[in-house]
Amino acid sequence: MELAINKPQPDTSMGEMTPRLHTVTRIIKDTADTFTLELAPSDDGQLFQFKPGQFNMVYHYGVGEVPISISGDCEKTDRMVHTIRKVGTVTNAFSRLKKGDTVGLRGPYGTAWPIDGAEGNDLVIMAGGIGLAPLRPVLYSILFRRRKFGRVVLLYGARSPQDILYKKELQKWRARFDLEIEITVDRTIVPWRGNVGVVTTLIPRTTFDPLNTTAMLCGPEIMIRFSIMELRNLGVPEENIYVSLERSMKCGCGFCGHCQCGQHFVCKDGPVFAYPVVKNLMLIREI
Repeated sequence: MELAINKPQPDTSMGEMTPRLHTVTRIIKDTADTFTLELAPSDDGQLFQFKPGQFNMVYHYGVGEVPISISGDCEKTDRMVHTIRKVGTVTNAFSRLKKGDTVGLRGPYGTAWPIDGAEGNDLVIMAGGIGLAPLRPVLYSILFRRRKFGRVVLLYGARSPQDILYKKELQKWRARFDLEIEITVDRTIVPWRGNVGVVTTLIPRTTFDPLNTTAMLCGPEIMIRFSIMELRNLGVPEENIYVSLERSMKCGCGFCGHCQCGQHFVCKDGPVFAYPVVKNLMLIREI
């Protein structure tokens, strides 16, 4: 008699805490420590609908779960896409998955980037490292209705040329005339004709109307902190600046308290916040 103890079975109740089974359909190795999983529902049902900026709790059976921002196109309902960096036990276990393996998803959770409210404005999208993953759905959504926005600027910083995410996609976007994309790296030991320096050094290379600009930022704490300073110095209204604090999340439902920042729980009240809401919290290091 075959035991099924290690074979996850679908749960038809689908409560908030019940992972929904998904099958790995594609694995893309983005960098040495970062990879992208494309997932399809194991029950052949419709995918979760999501908005750019939201996240899922991604569950590896027998290991654990972690919150991962959704990095795919919300207009495509045949797949769910997550870009993951190997930084711990669970994410390292995800890196060993193979096509056809099963994972669990619950969600989507969290607030979204204010794309509708930014219509008519110029857009400045600033990302550091894997922070480009939660912002990639923003670019998909903007390109889907490009005429509703003014200038669109993507400023992206990575540790090195080898750590740049979505290289082919960035090249494709750079070929467009309705996007302005600037990329920089912190350091390089290989031939590199691009920019070297922190991402804030890219701001003077771009053109946008500060008073009518919406800025969206995701990346390391120090990158967000100094980017906000530069944008404010140029005159971008602080109420038009939005940040993602997703890096501090853990359970996704506000139970564990790991992501509590003052009166806010990042997983329940965020991860996307208007800057004035978390302005005082941003003064606290290692937020």
